[in-house]
Amino acid sequence: MELRDTLGRPLKALRMSVTDRCNFRCGYCMPREVFGPDYAFLPREALLSFEELARLAAIFVGLGVTKLRLTGGEPLLRRDLPTLVQMLAALPGLQDLALTSNGVLLPELAPSLRVAGLRRLTVSLDTLRPERFQKLSDTDLPLSRVLEGLEAARAAGYGPIKLNCVLQRGVNEDEILDLAAFAREQGHILRFIEFMDVGTTNGWRLDAVIPADEIHRRLHAQWPLEPLPPKEGDVAREWRYRDGRGEVGLIASVTAPFCRGCDRARLSADGHLYTCLFAGQGLDLKGFLRSGHSDADVAALLASHWRRREDRYSELRRADTPGLPKIEMSHIGG
Repeated sequence: MELRDTLGRPLKALRMSVTDRCNFRCGYCMPREVFGPDYAFLPREALLSFEELARLAAIFVGLGVTKLRLTGGEPLLRRDLPTLVQMLAALPGLQDLALTSNGVLLPELAPSLRVAGLRRLTVSLDTLRPERFQKLSDTDLPLSRVLEGLEAARAAGYGPIKLNCVLQRGVNEDEILDLAAFAREQGHILRFIEFMDVGTTNGWRLDAVIPADEIHRRLHAQWPLEPLPPKEGDVAREWRYRDGRGEVGLIASVTAPFCRGCDRARLSADGHLYTCLFAGQGLDLKGFLRSGHSDADVAALLASHWRRREDRYSELRRADTPGLPKIEMSHIGG
């Protein structure tokens, strides 16, 4: 079964948040002045259980989803996560199971996640400078733990690992070449992401955005690039280095919106479905599940909701839209 929304976009990918908690306080996602000691995170009973997550995932797969990514918050903070991975990896029809993490807990968890059936990893890495890392992540956890996590993941059989870097003008754009060189040397695939106005608390400004074309020019001047064929549903424009030393991707949600090709749905940790990264309201699937509805009922609700989807926020972005109410990135994993 293939669903299509009002713009003809299929439902192929689901990003599933398993927790709203994180051990970092990055300013573009969970600034400490908002997510401080008094912030009320979700109680355990408000989270979808592993059984509920697996049940919903199976229903989504039945509606055409082939790719599933676990997110957070920081998903590795969810207790016994390999158990959930094992449940999801067994779903007939699911072709790709991945996870996005800050990497700090990978030294302990990478082997068990691999055995459980997780096949791909993406790790956030915005800087290679220890002092800058402490400032950007606003945590006492050191950069060395992330680098240890990457090595643990490699040893567990992951590769190539994708690295996500959010660039901001005046913050870390001076590391574009350093980060690219690191990824080339280590065999990782680096993706630079334009700073986006997700949520309402990250202090987004248009003049802080470093356009993807500018990033491409700087990379191409150092290491000539050639484009790779686009992949269906992929949000990154991808290039390979002509010298054969790997690939790099650019995610240009601000300067080159890709709304017309977006095939993603997002599920928050408390069971709300969002059909856009910049959505203001979600569909309460948890309440629907817990009120005793059948899988067929849930599938019919999801199908109806997707068919009415018309989101294209990045295409419509104006000077006033960043201030509109939007779900925070920490709730739906970016």
